Amino acid sequence: MKRVIPALGLLLILAAPVFAQQDEEGCKDHPMFSRMPNFYLSGCEDQEFSTFEFEKPDGYEKVEGHYWKMDYWVKEGAQKSGPLQIGRNYWNPIAAKGATKIYEVMDAGGGTLVAKMPGPKGAGAVWLQVSVTNSGEAYTLYIVQETAMRQDVEFTAKELADALAKTGSVTLNNILFDTGKATIKPESEAPLKTVIELLKGDPSLKLEIQGHTDNVGGKDANMKLSKDRADSVKAYLVKGGVDAARLTTAGLGDTQPIADNKTEEGRTQNRRVVLVKKS
Repeated sequence: MKRVIPALGLLLILAAPVFAQQDEEGCKDHPMFSRMPNFYLSGCEDQEFSTFEFEKPDGYEKVEGHYWKMDYWVKEGAQKSGPLQIGRNYWNPIAAKGATKIYEVMDAGGGTLVAKMPGPKGAGAVWLQVSVTNSGEAYTLYIVQETAMRQDVEFTAKELADALAKTGSVTLNNILFDTGKATIKPESEAPLKTVIELLKGDPSLKLEIQGHTDNVGGKDANMKLSKDRADSVKAYLVKGGVDAARLTTAGLGDTQPIADNKTEEGRTQNRRVVLVKKS
């Protein structure tokens, strides 16, 4: 009996999708990708920031950003679609929108299709993996839209002071600007207020504010943009009550990357503001 019980439990788990005909509570299709006819959502995930390894001919590529997973099962008694039919139904519409096919291995039993397409309105690229199983009875969509993680935990003024005392500089990746501009985004106000608190707590502290960009765009344009952004940060700090004489600025463009500019993750890390302690 001890050997039979686990087997029965496994059968019940595997059979569960057959009897369920309604979408799992709280699940809905991705806004960019509808479902195949006669399928329902048996499960889903939606994480604001996560990672997934997409299949490639030579291995896998890890992509970070907004992550979705949708599990679809064919309804009981309904006509199922073949694996290749499912894969091509997702590929054809995005191919017309400039997508690139990364990987495709499909046969009558199942398979995988991976594609990458430009994001809407200049947003991060969208990766899609269609994984088909059970000869087309079930398939899963894995979707990641490349984006930087929102930094919810901020430096305190003391932590900034400790970092500057220890290394002489501190990198702030949570100072965000409008794309291609030096306009500071509202979500950057909290970390900037911490910098103001730091400077007011130590009247002798002087800082150089360095702006850095990724390598998208021309060298001269990036140099100017990085300087303009550093100047915007200085202006914000001065408006907050810091003596302008304690602050200098420098724009270094894309000359000092700290990550690979070939990936969105790397470019995000390279777009940064650095505070350097000056004597």
